[in-house]
Amino acid sequence: MTSTRERQRAAARARLEKEMAERAASARRRRRIQAIVGAGAALVLVVAGTVWLATTLAGDDDDTTPAAQNGNLVQCGWTDIPAEQRSPAIKDVGVPDTQQEAVGVQTLTIDTNLGPITARVDRSLVPCTAASFTHLAEKDFFDNTKCHRLVTQGIKVLQCGDPSATGKGWRETDGTGGPSYRLPEENLPTDKRPPYPEGVIAMANSGQPGSTGSQFFIVYGDSPLDPNYTVLGTVTSGMDIVKQVGAAGDDGAYAQQAGGGHPKKEVVINDLTMGPVER
Repeated sequence: MTSTRERQRAAARARLEKEMAERAASARRRRRIQAIVGAGAALVLVVAGTVWLATTLAGDDDDTTPAAQNGNLVQCGWTDIPAEQRSPAIKDVGVPDTQQEAVGVQTLTIDTNLGPITARVDRSLVPCTAASFTHLAEKDFFDNTKCHRLVTQGIKVLQCGDPSATGKGWRETDGTGGPSYRLPEENLPTDKRPPYPEGVIAMANSGQPGSTGSQFFIVYGDSPLDPNYTVLGTVTSGMDIVKQVGAAGDDGAYAQQAGGGHPKKEVVINDLTMGPVER
């Protein structure tokens, strides 16, 4: 009997050990499978993440670059003067491109018979006016023209930019010289006091919105004009020339109309250029 029970116990232990061994082997297999599956899933996530990141970055490049470029571009509104409204003093030189960059700085150089006058023009403030000035300069629009008006009382300005030299005020009016198009005003000094301090170069207009042309005035003494005229730039050299002209006085030719007259010290623009855009 004892021998039989011992054999039964031994058989039971053997069965138990076999079952435990099988369970341990099965657990190892499950762990191996889980590890493989986990590694595969991680790999899939890494690949998917890499693809997503690459796609996102590529998408950002596609979206950002044009957006940045578009952010620097403005649409300029040039208004043609109808042929029937053009006087002989109007000069047809076409129009600049409608789309212009509002970035960078240009140097305006006015080479006169009395010496050079230079100014800094910030295109971020006056993209369309700077483009117009560049266009006109490239067409030699200003070359061999006179600065036709000087005012020494109330305001102190020397006005130029009329190829016919018939302008009678800082307000351009029908019949005075200019290009065959007009453009809207920009960079109005509504928050500046005085609006037009010494050294400013500003654009003349007719007093109506969108009537800026080619005529400009150089301020040689703080001038309390209403802030209705585009500030084109600031003189960087040559103010002594303008002050010499101012000190010489005017002939009073426009005293009964808009004030001032022709400068007694003649100013002739030999050449006017707009330098390349510096970024």
